[in-house]
Amino acid sequence: MGPVANVRSASPVTDLELRWQPTLLGAVGDAPAFDPSFAGARHLALDEGAWAEHVEGWVQGTDALFEQIVAIAPWEHRTVHMYDRVVEEPRLTAWYGRALDDPSLPSIISAMATALSRRYHRAFDSVGAALYRDGRDSVAWHGDRIAKTLVEPVVAILSLGSERTLRLRPKAGPTEGGGNATSPFRLIPGDLFVMGGTTQATWQHSVPKVANAGARISLQFRHST
Repeated sequence: MGPVANVRSASPVTDLELRWQPTLLGAVGDAPAFDPSFAGARHLALDEGAWAEHVEGWVQGTDALFEQIVAIAPWEHRTVHMYDRVVEEPRLTAWYGRALDDPSLPSIISAMATALSRRYHRAFDSVGAALYRDGRDSVAWHGDRIAKTLVEPVVAILSLGSERTLRLRPKAGPTEGGGNATSPFRLIPGDLFVMGGTTQATWQHSVPKVANAGARISLQFRHST
């Protein structure tokens, strides 16, 4: 077990120290870099129309990128309507719908979007980030809100900071064989997880609460056409 780092955000919304586990891969202070060849990508057919792809270790130098995003992102604590109440989301968010030429974004993010566009044949043109401060932060089962005009949208998620588990399940429930249809994916720093085909329409995903976890950023790339 390596050291536990503390990072303080420059945003007044997150005027607190985030605890996280630095990666043991690479040297301390390595500049962020990613693999444009997507070597080691694992393609998963979820059903006849839905698919996901997991690229382990797609980004190197994740510690530096995590610290940079924590410090500069315009974090917000959004509220949502739940039945007859207004509640705070159990995570912080930033940059949602922000164009990739925004000067507040780290320059490597635009290069990542270009590589993703080439591989998945979609023009990724916006980015958003979610900050899970500890194990109490989470996101419930959902499918991403996608414009109905998009056919088989692709959503790419880069995981930074601490390890968390993303889960997938079909909206229709367990298959005829019965049993648990939920699929867990352990995402460690630098992992890329991509959902495409009919996944957003026919599957749901979540990041459940856990007893103990360090801070994690989910950096999400999307396309509008």
